[in-house]
Amino acid sequence: MSLISVEDALSRVLASVEKPVGVEHVSLVACAGRTLAHDVDALRDQPPFPASAMDGYAVRSADCTQVPATLRIIGTSAAGNRFSGSVGAKEAVRIFTGAPFPDGADAVILQEDTERSGDHVVVKEATRPNRHIRTAGLDFRAGDVLLQAGLRLDSRHIALAASMGHGALPVHRKPRVAILATGDELVRAGEPVGPDQISASSLPATILMVEKAGAEAIDLGIARDTLESLDERIQAAKDAGADILVTLGGASVGEHDLVQKALSRQGMDLGFWRVALRPGKPLMHGRLGSTLLLGLPGNPVSSLVCAVLFLIPAIRALLGDQKAAEDPTEDAILGADLPPNRDRQDYMRASLSLQDVPLSLTKPPERLMLPVATPHLLQDSSILSILERSDALLVRPPHAPAATAGEPCRIIRLGRFC
Repeated sequence: MSLISVEDALSRVLASVEKPVGVEHVSLVACAGRTLAHDVDALRDQPPFPASAMDGYAVRSADCTQVPATLRIIGTSAAGNRFSGSVGAKEAVRIFTGAPFPDGADAVILQEDTERSGDHVVVKEATRPNRHIRTAGLDFRAGDVLLQAGLRLDSRHIALAASMGHGALPVHRKPRVAILATGDELVRAGEPVGPDQISASSLPATILMVEKAGAEAIDLGIARDTLESLDERIQAAKDAGADILVTLGGASVGEHDLVQKALSRQGMDLGFWRVALRPGKPLMHGRLGSTLLLGLPGNPVSSLVCAVLFLIPAIRALLGDQKAAEDPTEDAILGADLPPNRDRQDYMRASLSLQDVPLSLTKPPERLMLPVATPHLLQDSSILSILERSDALLVRPPHAPAATAGEPCRIIRLGRFC
């Protein structure tokens, strides 16, 4: 099977997502990071009544055109405890921010523009109608659709939903993503390491990326390089109802790379294998019944790059995100000279700094702070220390010509995903 492009691979992965996962209603305090399944409209006006925007006195503006003016205080309106009467000529009501505005009045005089003496107040500044009043429905009206399906909810959305009158929201359930590391050379992080073994660094990293993306990670541990061990863990993914099964390593065709064979024995429909990218060429995609399969490379940097490019968009598609295929790159300035690229799309680990760049299209030229991406000299896909020091992936298309520092480039910020 020949190499396919990154764009083609992503298109095939997303096309294999049959439909978003199911919907559940979750209390507001548990909605952070969840994805809204349906549009949500307001159940009430906000504010539900005319309210004061300031502390002061509710008055009739006609009584305050000639100042100083002396008015009689007939009551108080506080938040949660309105004044039930009506304001007449030469009368005022002491009012506080957020309090319901009394009938008969049409303006608020700020308390610092008055002087009180007993049950009278002297108004020292003139006013006009509707001054310092929040009209009913100023923020929104009942029936207004304010939260749209596909939105990933944060504290701002939760605050708005509460104000709209909702105590729970319809969200997609978290997709279940089973993650299986493979290889006799691997041990769990923190466990004793034999003379020919290494810690399985990709496993905890992928779990955290999956959870940050809004899914539920199912840790299947480490399968040994036997078909029996792989069969056991693949069955565990089925039993867990995994929406996605992610394997780490073993997807190539070496003598000890048994993942494809084990999955094929269980009925895998292979979508593609091998993508024209660096790092991460031995990427596998398919389906096993209702479960989407992604076989990520074993090298830790390769697995992270492939997770950013393919696993995270697949999770977003399962969550009903209409922007799952959205290009994650952004503009930057190249910080070092680069030789021509070869036949694979390159994702180079890079550090970011800021540079003041003139915008020549404006007169006089304006200046814009743009990120400068400087790739690290070492790009071996096994070197995690350089990944830790990197802020972004510098993206170079296949067959890109030599590039000079200062030229435009495209980057993917790692902080969005890791």
